Amino acid sequence: ECGKLISKLNLPMKLLSAEYNLEGSRLTFYFSAEERVDFRELVRELTNRFKVRVELRQVGPRDEAKLVGGFGRCGRPLCCMSFLSGFTPVSIKMAKEQSLPLNPMKISGVCGRLLCCLVYESEQYRTMKGKLPREGQQVSTAMGVATVVGSNPLKETVLVELESQVTVELPLSEIKIEGEHSAKRRKGG
Repeated sequence: ECGKLISKLNLPMKLLSAEYNLEGSRLTFYFSAEERVDFRELVRELTNRFKVRVELRQVGPRDEAKLVGGFGRCGRPLCCMSFLSGFTPVSIKMAKEQSLPLNPMKISGVCGRLLCCLVYESEQYRTMKGKLPREGQQVSTAMGVATVVGSNPLKETVLVELESQVTVELPLSEIKIEGEHSAKRRKGG
């Protein structure tokens, strides 16, 4: 009924969901729209048809995904509709910390915003990266002195280039960070 009225009144909005309160005295319609919509006429029409108090609530892209539902790129039901009770701010910095490609198509959810799951592993990546030497840093290995050219926080490995120009991936336990004691003092450890 509401969808038909939206079309009839030619309103630029998309109806997502509707619900009555427990007493049945109020009917709330949830919708999404690109911009603000003057829906006063729609509220009058709906109030006359349903004979209850009518509320219209515009929701953002994340709430829209939660109401409509679907599956994420991982194949599981969307986090927002499954178990998230609120939305934590997600930043592009979180994607950078996790060494993800900064391609919006790869790090955006069905709502068009950054993936909520970036938040889950952010602290873990930050902690793991804190243990690893930075790129360009000199380290000692069983094969000699080397320069760090990359790292894999999940595997806790470091990619190093030896003086012979050979690149090797080594576990963190097999390298010694040059000037490790002074670095720890600087960090307060």
